[in-house]
Amino acid sequence: MSTNHPANSAPAGDAPPTPSDALPSSAIATAAVPPAAAPPTAWYRRFARSAFADLSPLRENADYRRVWFGQSVSSVGQQMTAVAVSVQVYDLTRSTFATGLVGLFSLVPLVAFGLYGGAIADTADRRRLGLIGAAGLAVVSAVLAAQALAGLGLVAILYAAVALQAGFFALASPARSAMIPRLVPAHQLPAANALNTVSMNLGLTVGPMLGGVLIGVYGVQAAYLVDTVAFAATIYAMWRLPAMLPLGERKGRASVLDGLRFLREQPNLRTSFLADLAAMIFGMPRALFPALAVTFYGGDARTVGLLAAAPAVGALAGALFSGWVGRVHRQGAAVLAAVIAWGLAIAAFGLVRNLWLGLLLLAAAGCADTISMIFRNTMMQVAAPDEMRGRLQGVFIVIVAGGPRLGDFESGAVASLTSPAVSVVSGGLACVAAILLLAARRPAFLRYDARHPTP
Repeated sequence: MSTNHPANSAPAGDAPPTPSDALPSSAIATAAVPPAAAPPTAWYRRFARSAFADLSPLRENADYRRVWFGQSVSSVGQQMTAVAVSVQVYDLTRSTFATGLVGLFSLVPLVAFGLYGGAIADTADRRRLGLIGAAGLAVVSAVLAAQALAGLGLVAILYAAVALQAGFFALASPARSAMIPRLVPAHQLPAANALNTVSMNLGLTVGPMLGGVLIGVYGVQAAYLVDTVAFAATIYAMWRLPAMLPLGERKGRASVLDGLRFLREQPNLRTSFLADLAAMIFGMPRALFPALAVTFYGGDARTVGLLAAAPAVGALAGALFSGWVGRVHRQGAAVLAAVIAWGLAIAAFGLVRNLWLGLLLLAAAGCADTISMIFRNTMMQVAAPDEMRGRLQGVFIVIVAGGPRLGDFESGAVASLTSPAVSVVSGGLACVAAILLLAARRPAFLRYDARHPTP
């Protein structure tokens, strides 16, 4: 610090200045009053910015805002339709097997069109694909409403409609996801992915509840009609977008195999996909919820509903309190830590017999899954070149659609050989072991830095 400032020194031979001589009267008056404390709202605003979901992508990007809102409304409508289809199939057949076939009729188109839709999204106008997908889904929902109003009572129509829905969704979803890096700046991608997770989990939680109320009061046709109208929001959002042709040089048709080869050659992206598969295959006990509701908690169908909803509630909470994710640069380490947290929560769930503690652990697992998804999506969108994003999103859809179903088989098979409790605990621990093995095999993934992304 300087020592020759006039306020800190006096001429030789003079007495040191008194406070009243050294400071002007206005400064004395100011110094006499202690500084005012920061208003309570200032602390709250700082806390809200650091804790709650970052809304800047919605505030600052009109195109993204419209797409997000349309996706949120459509997601609620689609979940209402999913409930209505299951209810209608069971009412017509009184067969749980026939109701279970709904999932099979949706899985095959999801896998096939997920890969194919991703390849198309890397050569075609992604805005147009989004429009086609939304319009196609709206038409299918209208057909479902018409058959319900007409009282046709044909299960084959419902199965065909579910397959078409899955195909249109898988065709458009890679294109919509590949648009996001073009709609928001790179530094807002973690926040945008968190908001996308909010949208998805709003559909998973609000959609079934609203669907149940509407079906109970007005019948399944009411849910189908609301879903049809809800797609207007997505169609409008896609219509307002500019053309979204992939960047870079495009040579003929994009090959699905090229996308798979690209993923095989990019260790960080491949590791992120393997981490998600480990969580879904080993740590997904949803097929055991009916048995656990009875054997663990002495409950009924309502208990099954609570168990099924708990991970979605936790996922929604994780997305709502995601304001901190934009400050995390070691995203690879964050993915592995989140998946380990998922596995530990699932293993602990298999050990408890108190319903509310079990629901809390499932919610914690859902929260961890959301954090993992936010960072995995961000890595894929930033580290992958634009001309490959569609195909990678297609592979992502296959993992999201197929992984939980493989998890259903794994948990059911282990439970049949041992017990439901052993299946849940061993699955959670196997998930943790798989992640530790991935970390040991791919130490570079732990060092992945969002400021210097490498696929």
